[in-house]
Amino acid sequence: MLFVGDDWAEDHHDVEIQDESGRRLAVRRLPEGADGIGRLHELIGEHLGESDDPGQVVVGIETDRGLWVQALLAAGYQVYGLNPKQVARFKERYVTSGAKSDAADAHALADMVRTERHQLRAMAGDSAQAEAIKVIARAHQTLIWERTRHLLRLRVALREFFPAALDAYTPLGLTGADTLQLLARAPDPVRAARLTGGQITAALKHARRRDVAAKAEQVKTALRTSHLAQPEALSAAYAATVQAIAAVLITLNEQITRLQAQVDTHFHQHPDADIYLSQPGIGDVNGPRILAEFGDDPDRYASAKARKNYAGSSPITRASGRSRIVLARYVRNDRLADALHSQALSALTGSAGARAYYDKQRTRGASHNSALRQLSNRLVGILHGCLKTGTRYDEAHAWPQHTGQVRLVTA
Repeated sequence: MLFVGDDWAEDHHDVEIQDESGRRLAVRRLPEGADGIGRLHELIGEHLGESDDPGQVVVGIETDRGLWVQALLAAGYQVYGLNPKQVARFKERYVTSGAKSDAADAHALADMVRTERHQLRAMAGDSAQAEAIKVIARAHQTLIWERTRHLLRLRVALREFFPAALDAYTPLGLTGADTLQLLARAPDPVRAARLTGGQITAALKHARRRDVAAKAEQVKTALRTSHLAQPEALSAAYAATVQAIAAVLITLNEQITRLQAQVDTHFHQHPDADIYLSQPGIGDVNGPRILAEFGDDPDRYASAKARKNYAGSSPITRASGRSRIVLARYVRNDRLADALHSQALSALTGSAGARAYYDKQRTRGASHNSALRQLSNRLVGILHGCLKTGTRYDEAHAWPQHTGQVRLVTA
């Protein structure tokens, strides 16, 4: 066995190679890119016998993505994408003074995968399809988060100088196409009050609103209502800000729609998509996100408990002496936790068994969030079973303990 510690930077990699006894065989600084990975393969080849397998090479690196990592996996090495926090705690064994160097970090990484790999998780062998879904689903979710941030900035700006716009446009939604079109045309109280009924109606029709005439009259009335006003110079500055934010939101809306179409295309081409979509509460938005974060390596999760632990839906226990506390798990993949929370909430209306399970937790005294976490934990276990057996979700099989209760509810 060979153990490689790879301390990476944007333009280079410090690597150390050790044998099974921890003896240092080689130390190098390699450039990023094809030349660097080629030299790493040559360096490993010098210490690996011709008949040896690349799987005998174990690499520790503080990332799980990128071209360099993909090249390591393609070579057949065992790659451990280590959590920087874990590595920092491990390095404290060597140095307590706070001294640091890239070579020392590479040494610690090699030592860590040599001595602790039985307690670490090797990188999953997810398919290119799953990796593509992860890239596009994360990009889509990130743009939605960015839209929310800009929405809040827009709302603050309007509240400071143009409260009539909040009264007029909040019922339509501040990120609606008609709202943004009208704000771009009339971003201040004076110009907004001059908007004609025809201009407002045209914007509402473009956004495909219903009951256009009534909504147009409500918007027109709200924009012409008297409010406190800022000085002219300050109002002009705020108006320019509102126009800029509106332009960004218009672009974000367009790109979110475009990326959603890409997410749908990639997701529906995946062989597990049908199983995911059969689960209660999973649709075309949170389905790709859950698949992306779980991955599709069939050997990644040894059991349903392992999948639940990774999802962060299972609780943790802190026990010491006579004290024993069960807590929610907050160190987790936030993107996955967000999608699973959405699934659990939607499952309350999409599955009688899920609803009965949630109600049971509530009658035991659990809060709404606690009951949702427990339901989410149960749904992750059901998903794990479906993926392992390659079967679609079945309500009666998933909730056998609630079958009688479900019949009474539906009756």
